[in-house]
Amino acid sequence: MNTANGTKENGRSEETPAPGPPQPVHIQDIRFTKIFIDNKWVQSSRGRTFATFNPATGCKLCEVEEADEEDVDKAVAAAKAAGRRGSAWQRMDACSRGKLLHRLADLVERDRLLLATVETLDTGKPFLQSLFIDLDGSIKTLRYYAGWSDKIHGKSLRVDESFMSITKHEPVGVCGAIIPWNFPLLMFMWKIAPALSCGNTVVVKPAEQTPLTALHMGSLIKEAGFPAGVVNIVPGFGPTAGAAIANHMDIDKVAFTGSTETGQLIQTAAAKSNLKRVTLELGGKNPCIVFADCDLQLAVEDTQTGAFYNQGQCCTAASRVFVEESIHDQFVRLSIENAKKIVVGDPLDPLTSHGPQIDQQQFDKIMDLIESGKKEGARLEYGGTPVSNKSLFIQPTIFSGVKDHMRIAKEEIFGPVQCIFSFQSQEEAIRRANSSRYGLVSAIFTSSMDRALSVSAALETGTVWINCYNSLHAQTPFGGYKMSGIGRELGEYALAEYTEVKAVTLKLKEAV
Repeated sequence: MNTANGTKENGRSEETPAPGPPQPVHIQDIRFTKIFIDNKWVQSSRGRTFATFNPATGCKLCEVEEADEEDVDKAVAAAKAAGRRGSAWQRMDACSRGKLLHRLADLVERDRLLLATVETLDTGKPFLQSLFIDLDGSIKTLRYYAGWSDKIHGKSLRVDESFMSITKHEPVGVCGAIIPWNFPLLMFMWKIAPALSCGNTVVVKPAEQTPLTALHMGSLIKEAGFPAGVVNIVPGFGPTAGAAIANHMDIDKVAFTGSTETGQLIQTAAAKSNLKRVTLELGGKNPCIVFADCDLQLAVEDTQTGAFYNQGQCCTAASRVFVEESIHDQFVRLSIENAKKIVVGDPLDPLTSHGPQIDQQQFDKIMDLIESGKKEGARLEYGGTPVSNKSLFIQPTIFSGVKDHMRIAKEEIFGPVQCIFSFQSQEEAIRRANSSRYGLVSAIFTSSMDRALSVSAALETGTVWINCYNSLHAQTPFGGYKMSGIGRELGEYALAEYTEVKAVTLKLKEAV
C-alpha cells in the first residue's frame, strides 16, 4: 500500500537538526496519556479514564484520560483563541507555517521506530506495515502540505471597465477531526496537514481503541513550536466527545473517517447545529474487475493484498472480485495458493504479515458474515475460522461462487474475507460492479488500455486503479461517490475543503 510520494529530505529548513537514529521502545515508554489542550497535558474534567488494549495479546497497555463535552468545550475555546485575528498563528506568514510542518515531519522521522511500535501495539497491525507504510505515508503527507502553505492564493477578475474583483482563500476556522482506529496515525496526518497548511486550528478526537500515537503527536506538535491551541487532542468516545465535536456551535468544519452510519449522524448533527462544513470518508464495498487478458499473477496478488491488507480492516478493501469466466477457476486456484503463504502471528515479528482484528465486536461481526456466506451457498475455498479459541486472529478467508444477493456481497465486512464472482461480458461486470450503495474505489486488471479507460469511465467510484491496488499518494485526491462520502482528502483538492473563498469587488475610477 503506497501512501505518499516525495523524498523525505525535501524542504528541511536549515535550522532544523537532522533526526537522530531510532531507539528501541517498550510499553513503559508510553508517556502521553492525558488530554492535550492549549499545548498542555490535562486531566479529564470528570476524572475519568479508559483502558486501551493490545489486540494481539489482550493485555492492557495503559489508561488514557477520557474527554467528554466539557473537555471538548475547553479544546474548542483554545483553538478559537489561537485562530483569532492578531494571534501568533494568524500573524505567522505562510512560509513559516510550512517550516513548522516540515519540522513536525522531522520529529516524526526521529521517532518513527517508537511511533511504529506503539501503532502496532495499539492496533495489532504488523510492525513492518506500521513502519514502512503508515509512518512513511504520514511523513510524506506532512511534507506535501508543508510545500502548499505559501501557494494558496486567489485570482484577480476584470469584470468590465468599472469593476474589478479579487478572490481570497481564507481559513475555515476551527476544524474538528474525528479519526478511525484502522489507520490512526496516517488519518491524523490526512486531517491536520491540509488544515494547518491553510491556517486553520484543529481539535482532534482519536478513536477510543487506538489513541496512543495521536497523543504522542501532541508532544511533537508542541516540540515543533506550534503556538498553543493550534492543535488540541481529546481522546474519548464517539457518543460523548465525538458528538460534542459534531454538535459544537464554535466548530466550523468536521472531517470524519469511519462508517457510513456514523457519517450520517455527523452530517445530521452538523446541519442541526451551525451548518458546519463536513468532509466524510466512509465505507466501501469495492469491486475489482479481472479480465482474461490480464497479467493473472499480478491480478491475484494485488486483489488479495487489497482484500487482506491490515486484516481486511480498510475502507478500500477489495471485497468484490469479478473474474472473467474463462479464467475464473485458475484465478481461484492461484488465490488459494497465494493465501497459504500469508504468515499469521505476532505483529511485532518481522515475518508476520497478518495480525488480529481490532476487538471482539469486530471479530464477532466478521465471523457472523463468514457464517452467512456458508449458509447462503457461497463456496468456502480457504480459511473461514479463528486461529484459536482465545484470540482475535481470523484466518484469511476466500469464498467463490458468490452471488450478488448474499450478505457477504452487499455488506462491508471490514475483515479478511475475499469474495470472488464470475462474469461473462464487460457490460455485465460494469453493471454488477456499480450495483452498490457504496462508491469509494475500484480496480481493473487488463492488458488493454482502451478497455481500462473505457471501463474506468463507467465505474461509479471516486478512485479507479488500473493494474494496481491501494496505490494512495499524498498528491492524489481520495474520496467516494454515493454513500462512501462527501468531499476529498489529499492532493490539491483537499485544500478547498479547508478554505473559504471571499470575493472582494472594487469600483474603478474612470480614466480621464
